[in-house]
Amino acid sequence: MNDGFHILDIVFFAMVAAFLVLRLRSVLGRRTGTERPPEQWTPPEAATGATVIDLATARRSASEPPPTSPVGMGLAAIRAADRAFDLDGFLGGARAAFEFIVGAFAAGDKAALQPLLTPEVFRQFADAIDARQRNGEVLTTELIGIRSVEPVEARLDGSFAILTLRIVSEQINALRNAEGVVVEGSAERVIEVVDDWTFRRDTRSADPNWALSATHIPED
Repeated sequence: MNDGFHILDIVFFAMVAAFLVLRLRSVLGRRTGTERPPEQWTPPEAATGATVIDLATARRSASEPPPTSPVGMGLAAIRAADRAFDLDGFLGGARAAFEFIVGAFAAGDKAALQPLLTPEVFRQFADAIDARQRNGEVLTTELIGIRSVEPVEARLDGSFAILTLRIVSEQINALRNAEGVVVEGSAERVIEVVDDWTFRRDTRSADPNWALSATHIPED
């Protein structure tokens, strides 16, 4: 009897794991072989094809800057080019992407990272992972929480929609050497980490996905 329950548990967790993998792929996308391959996510409503935003009556997101600000005008230009764009869905996808990528980078899981990053970003992450491995170093990262995700730049460059998000999170980061001694960071101290992540999408493409095209630390 108990063996039967164990088998059911295994099947259940396997189904959950498969669902999470598919969900992350829908959030982050896959490469297509273009100049900036869309290792992308699709905002949930845009993915269904069921939501068409009426620009005349659409409700602004609570996270959206004022319409007369540079970011607000950029978002309006993006909506004009992509009527299915939904900021709240986009921000939700960004949170999921950030959590997964931060964890995979700390674990040194290049196989998990590669389908989710553009070649340029993946190369940077892979180089850092390889350097740690050569030095016998181990990075541990605990993402305590994401405090905020907000757009700091939005614009239309030709047919490309470009959106930069500032992601503020709380993390515990510790880099240990081959002897297990912490050489950078702290295994106990929570720090605030601020990142800017940039995404882009060709609005002329039938593919609704956005690509992560750059990550950097903003200047103070």
